Amino acid sequence: MATKKHDDHENYPTVVVTKTVTVHPKPLLHHPQQILHLSNLDRQCPTLMYVVFFYKPCFAYQNLALGSIFNSLKSGLEETLSIWYPAAGRLSLNQADGKLNLWCNNGGAVLAEAVTTAKIVQLGDLSQYKEFFERLAYKPVFHGNFSQMPLIVAQVTRFGCGGYSISIGANHSLFDGPATYDFLRAWASNSAILKEKRSTLQIYKPVHERGPLLVGTQHGQQQLTKLPESGSSAPTRGAAAIDHLHQLIKQALAGPDMKFGGSNFSNTGNSNIVLKTFHLSGAMIESLKIKVFGGESRGSFSCSSFELIAAHLWKARTKALGVRKGAMVCLQFAVDVRNKMVPPLPKGFSGNAFVLASIALTAEQLEGSSHEATIEKIKQAKNSITNDYVIAYNKALDGGAAQGSLPPINELTLVSDWTRMPFHTIDFLHGEAAYVSPLLSPIPQVAYFMQNPNDLRGIDVRIGLPPQFLNAFSHYFLTNLQ
Repeated sequence: MATKKHDDHENYPTVVVTKTVTVHPKPLLHHPQQILHLSNLDRQCPTLMYVVFFYKPCFAYQNLALGSIFNSLKSGLEETLSIWYPAAGRLSLNQADGKLNLWCNNGGAVLAEAVTTAKIVQLGDLSQYKEFFERLAYKPVFHGNFSQMPLIVAQVTRFGCGGYSISIGANHSLFDGPATYDFLRAWASNSAILKEKRSTLQIYKPVHERGPLLVGTQHGQQQLTKLPESGSSAPTRGAAAIDHLHQLIKQALAGPDMKFGGSNFSNTGNSNIVLKTFHLSGAMIESLKIKVFGGESRGSFSCSSFELIAAHLWKARTKALGVRKGAMVCLQFAVDVRNKMVPPLPKGFSGNAFVLASIALTAEQLEGSSHEATIEKIKQAKNSITNDYVIAYNKALDGGAAQGSLPPINELTLVSDWTRMPFHTIDFLHGEAAYVSPLLSPIPQVAYFMQNPNDLRGIDVRIGLPPQFLNAFSHYFLTNLQ
């Protein structure tokens, strides 16, 4: 999907897959075949989402054979799948309503072993995406039959220098970010490579049933028909993120070309997106706070690093892309609703439990708005995510198109916050990973906020942009940060 402009993976040595096995749950617990009904939140992006862990050469495992590491990962995955059993299943299309559900059939995950003569040092800055990273992932070909596609795939690759990468693809219909993080922590703990198994690791037992997030079931319907939290009988308001998205699409269709791909839609599509990571150190973030709020004079106003950087990024991206002043522009960001529901979702909930919060302004209003005013709108959008909002959002998705099918829209800025999921701390091998990089996603223009292993107060911002706008975005985004 990304072009080979700055990184032609043919410049690197090849990656040779030497073994591929299907991994089934250990027969510790017998889980009969069953259909696990998915929520509308689960069905939005039924595709594999990949991350790749990089572990630099280490004395602790320099003499450890690749086969030994592969077998330990396989054994750990077998044990993990015995508890996280839906991950060994397949998606199933309900012919009656055309919706996807999860068929828990113990079909298994796929684990591959590979080698390359490349050295990790050749990859340079691991935070900067390279097409070569895609070669480190096992990618089954999808022929349109969900029942044949594994939900978990992984590949362990030994580099010529003795370092390793471990890539994992998890179907987004199965897990969201926090659930993926818990699953990978459990797998690493169970694998016992160069360490004892840690049965005391603080991971809640996973709860796989989607419960109140289901539309149309008895339990879910009780949630969907409850009165608003205010106690009034007024109808629940719509979800702002869905309403704003519809307005953006209408705005694009009303543009000069009156069709998708017109001037309001990015005419580059996904085929010409460049992925770039900007490292914002803790000092840079603090410097921006001082410049925005005037140091000690900001009084009682406070904000999180996420709110500050999201506001700054929205303003910078909108200006860099040259959106016309009168156009509606939107910032949307994912919010975890596990504790927003009434009652809260159970600890260990393993499905998708996020909705998008949304703010809409005209481009002129956004440019004229101060950082502080924009941050205040982000706070308001966060606070708007209530049980009623989740219900309205979930119902609006019923029968709707998947987000993954939406073409890039210059007026829409999307942010996903990974800073509370320190993937680099997951020690599949010895100690923390040198870096964990998300691979190319179906919506490459999303900005990911991630922890940096070497600067815990800083934030790595990974964003996809058309190459012709990269320099302008870099200029506007880094202004006031250096």
